[in-house]
Parts: sequence; C-alpha cells; structure tokens
Amino acid sequence: MDDADATLHDDGPSFDAKQFRKVLGHFPTGVTIVTGVAGGQPAGFTIGSFTSVSLDPPLVGFLPQIASDTWQAMAPAGTFCVNVLRDDQAALCWRFAKSGVGDGRFEDIPWSPSTTGSPVIAGVGAWIDCTVEHTYEFGDHYFVLGRVVDLGHHDDPHVPLVFYKGALGGFLAAE
Repeated sequence: MDDADATLHDDGPSFDAKQFRKVLGHFPTGVTIVTGVAGGQPAGFTIGSFTSVSLDPPLVGFLPQIASDTWQAMAPAGTFCVNVLRDDQAALCWRFAKSGVGDGRFEDIPWSPSTTGSPVIAGVGAWIDCTVEHTYEFGDHYFVLGRVVDLGHHDDPHVPLVFYKGALGGFLAAE
C-alpha cells in the first residue's frame, strides 16, 4: 500500500462538520416537503435529500434525520408524499423546516389527500405518492426507500425552488 492508499483508509476525516457542510453546500438541491399522516392528522417536513432511485420498479428515496420527531410520527403509516416546491413557495419551505407535529403548520394551507391519504399541497410543481418499501439507518439519518404508487405535476410552466450555499432561489437553465 502506498501513501495515497493509506490516506484513503485513515480512521478519521481531516475536516470538521462545519467544513463538510460548507463544501456540500456547493451542490444545489431541489426543495421538497415530505408529507404523511400522524395520528389521523396531516404532517410534513422540508427535506432536500430527495432522489430518484429506480425506474423499474419506480422507486424514490429521501433521508430524514433519525432525531426527526415529524418522521417518527409519520413512519408508522407506511406512506408518504413528496411535494416538489416551486420558486414562489419559499415561505412553505421555511414553515415546514421545523420539528414537531400537530403545530398548525397545515393551517390555511390548501391540500388534498393523495391515493395513500398523504397530503398533496396545492400548487406544488410536482408530487410523488409512495408506500415505504424499506427504511435503512446510516449515520445520523435514515434512508427511506419508497415505491411510487401515483404522481403528477403542475401543468403551468414554473421554476423549481433550489437550495444552494445556505440560500433559496430559482433555477435558470443553461443555454
């Protein structure tokens, strides 16, 4: 083994959590609100770690913190809906970016139940309704793998909401 290989297999990183977060902030992410039902009531939280996993079968995933009380309350239902936010929905992002359930975050927010009963928030750019296929624990997060059972998108042209370097904004396609 040469010195380069030894560095790759070192026991600890040569950076701290602050640097890790700063560097990863250079990767823009879409902004979603993952919704579900907790105790018969709508629940949801903002999450940027949403991804497509497979086309056949149709699978998606997201990574909530293990300490997320909102996810803990929603998980027993075994379903969730990913609501993809538009650039004019930054206030929704911040409204759902907090801990807790039953705190009124759905108050005055129009929504309809998806096929699984999870809330589809009115006006979102797209929505993906899922059943939980598997949940895996990795570090301080879960990876929740969902099987897509229904989906849709807003018919009007729109700009997606994007999180980049600690700020929200829209997306402009390169020419």
